[in-house]
Amino acid sequence: MKKFMREFRAFALRGNVMDMAVGVIIGGAFSSIVTSLTENLINPILGIAGNTDLSSFVLTIGGIELRYGAFLTSVINFLIMALVLFCLLKVVNKLLSLRRKELQEEAPKTKKCPYCCSEIPVAATRCAHCTSELPAE
Repeated sequence: MKKFMREFRAFALRGNVMDMAVGVIIGGAFSSIVTSLTENLINPILGIAGNTDLSSFVLTIGGIELRYGAFLTSVINFLIMALVLFCLLKVVNKLLSLRRKELQEEAPKTKKCPYCCSEIPVAATRCAHCTSELPAE
């Protein structure tokens, strides 16, 4: 049982699981913001044409109420959230790619042979000048 708990703790506290948990919590909070934006700003603006709220649109067929207005509100919520997340991810990916370029530019392409002090490629395992085997790094 102790081994199981140790393995579970290692799994639960790994970086990816914690990142995912934070993402889910932030996603829930972000969802409420988008819902509020849709219900309090966008729906009233769209309802100006008919002087009504989209969520109040109901179609009654045989005693059954089909609330298509609430469905339209949910679709608008989804589209807004998808658009905002797309834009955020696009910005984050751009920043990450710039950072990767900086790190790649800073990485040295050559190193000095410890035996003859000649410049050799970083990936070399043997010096091209003195043919010495290089120690593994």
